[in-house]
Amino acid sequence: MKNKLRLRYTSLLTWFVILLMWFVLTETKVINSTLVPTPIDVCKTFFSLLENGYNGISFWQHASISLYRLIVSSFCALTVAIPLGLMSGYSRKIRSVVDSVIQFYRPLPPLAYYTLIILWLGIDESSKIMLLFLAAFAPIYLSCVAGVEKINQDFLLIAKSLGANKKDIFLTIVLPACLPEIFTGIRTAVGIAYTTLVSAEMIAATSGIGWMVIDASKYLKSDVMFVGIIIMGCTGLILDLSLKKLEDKIVFWKGKE
Repeated sequence: MKNKLRLRYTSLLTWFVILLMWFVLTETKVINSTLVPTPIDVCKTFFSLLENGYNGISFWQHASISLYRLIVSSFCALTVAIPLGLMSGYSRKIRSVVDSVIQFYRPLPPLAYYTLIILWLGIDESSKIMLLFLAAFAPIYLSCVAGVEKINQDFLLIAKSLGANKKDIFLTIVLPACLPEIFTGIRTAVGIAYTTLVSAEMIAATSGIGWMVIDASKYLKSDVMFVGIIIMGCTGLILDLSLKKLEDKIVFWKGKE
């Protein structure tokens, strides 16, 4: 308990030092305020965005549409990638069909195929959600496959010798054993999808936090850019902590002997 508190205080101290250096360097004009606005200017811009919005759209609409794209795409990715990944890890035939396709598109930059997705699905929300879906799909799939491969085969053989059928083996051995890897994949996937969100909102979009940052960069509105970046970072941190809390409740045996 003391170690956890000590680490937490260390993290808080680190951020205090970063904010103090940011304040001192910008207030003393060591760094040009056009490039790096002061913390006070960023706070003023944040409250201005809350009151007036950006480009005629309220701040909460920008935030909600970005979260909508992220949540829907991540949910779709985990509902497809988890069963497909578990089946691929469990069956070499399924893996031989699916794995090469995923390994092919996984290293491709999102913008390389985003224009194709727009041509196929149009410029509405479906193309953006599809891009985020593809970004989130691969990490979850690979984590599920890795989780199945790590299972001790003796457990499966013992279960079969005791008369367990495939359904029982999957529900009582395979799925619980893979849950830690699955949650790791989900947390990674949400982070990757969030970083891809900016790419999705760069083209054919007029709303969203990512679009707000890109649009502000065109006019050197560094204060708006900083607000958007800080909000995306804090939102990503909250999502990751929420997933970690959920993991601790569901996978309560992780890390315990």
